[in-house]
Amino acid sequence: MPDPLGSFEFTWPFYAGFLIAYLIGSIPFGLVLTKLAGMGDIRAIGSGNIGATNVLRTGSKKLAAATLLLDALKGALPVAYAWQLGPDMPIYVAIGALLGHCFPVYLRFKGGKGVATALGVSLALMPLVGLAMCATWLVSAFVFRISSLAALLAFLFAPLYAYLLEVPQLFEVSFVISGLVILRHHENIRRLLRGEEPRIGGAKKPNGETVP
Repeated sequence: MPDPLGSFEFTWPFYAGFLIAYLIGSIPFGLVLTKLAGMGDIRAIGSGNIGATNVLRTGSKKLAAATLLLDALKGALPVAYAWQLGPDMPIYVAIGALLGHCFPVYLRFKGGKGVATALGVSLALMPLVGLAMCATWLVSAFVFRISSLAALLAFLFAPLYAYLLEVPQLFEVSFVISGLVILRHHENIRRLLRGEEPRIGGAKKPNGETVP
């Protein structure tokens, strides 16, 4: 990874790139889309999360798909552009975008869990690793029928994929990205250990949440 402690004369562009990516990553598309659709505040239903999984609890698959796509793009597009500014800038931008989604300044730093944005970042930063993560998620979701478990497995294996498929520098970045996403899933991990995590397509509770 680039040295963040170098001379500010040379490092300020990286900090600027990080800040811009953070502000872009902070855009809460799930909240914006549901409000524009007249569905109120997405934080008041289901898990209270601003991501696509909770948007799906509104019953709108289109809004959930749009949220998933936009959350991924707000990570992927800044990183893709940052490659034009040198090999180190995409790393700062990737971390900035992901932190923006997880801790958005616009929502008093209470954001999402980062899965879609982290996948978008990974696809732009490490295409082979990103594709391997998507494949892991799809296979795990098909086998276990638990979205959070599929995400956890995809990010758990991401550093290994990075080590095998990319340069060591990106292995370190993948470890940081995966660690943040896994930490953001601490509540899901506790429910998984208790056997209480909702399954994909599970039965509905009266409040609209799924049950195992």
